[in-house]
Amino acid sequence: MTWVAAVARLRARRESGVLVTVATVRGHAPRKAGAKLVVGQTEAWGSVGGGNIEAVAIDRARELIGSADAEPELMEFALNDKVTNQHGVQCCGGVVTVLLEPLPVLPAVAIFGVGHVGLELARILARHNLDLHLIDTRPEQLTDNRLAVLADAVADIQVHRTLLLPEEVLAELPSGTHVLIMTHDHAEDAALCDTALRTVDLGSIGLIGSSAKWARFRQRLATEGGHDAATIDRIKTPIGLTEITGKEPATIAVSVAADLLRTFEQVRR
Repeated sequence: MTWVAAVARLRARRESGVLVTVATVRGHAPRKAGAKLVVGQTEAWGSVGGGNIEAVAIDRARELIGSADAEPELMEFALNDKVTNQHGVQCCGGVVTVLLEPLPVLPAVAIFGVGHVGLELARILARHNLDLHLIDTRPEQLTDNRLAVLADAVADIQVHRTLLLPEEVLAELPSGTHVLIMTHDHAEDAALCDTALRTVDLGSIGLIGSSAKWARFRQRLATEGGHDAATIDRIKTPIGLTEITGKEPATIAVSVAADLLRTFEQVRR
């Protein structure tokens, strides 16, 4: 498997990893500069030369995988019989520097309702390195022509076309997904809020709408849904930055995206 395919596999599995690259070589060494190794929690693909170099790099990579604030770092290896190594001796005679780059699990966002605001928000989020799920019960909102504005996306976009019960998609979302509820139908919004509160391991939950709408929802979630106040408080509404008060779809989308990016930063700390 190529290192590119290995990184893609980790991303598809939503598993963190580390990309190890031979950065510099002086003298003789098992691999040339540019050789790569992808390290996951339990698997590794590729090679940076085997022996002590590779074993130490894998050990350190797995330490980084377990660290919440891992940063790229360099490791230098002298390949001679005078060096005390952790995993045996390599006597090539050269000096090798390897770069370890953490590959964190990317944020995931699900937008329920790809109307005027939802599409503008998708356009902004699509420019970021994340997994983006778009869900709408109206087929005309998810046509290829309408979503063509996302064709150059950096994000990995998954479109869920569901005519009934969009809340069923919540169970399919990866752990930690941040959910934004902004459909065209208050009944859909209410069902999504209720199901989101019952779904294990979601990230943040946001609901678009007025204070009057939220007052009705909050009462229903308590009386009909049986949720306690602390559980209901998981839902943030209104969404976005409060200091941005414009009502245009693009303005609301910028506000919501900025608030969400701030949430990503808080989760990483």
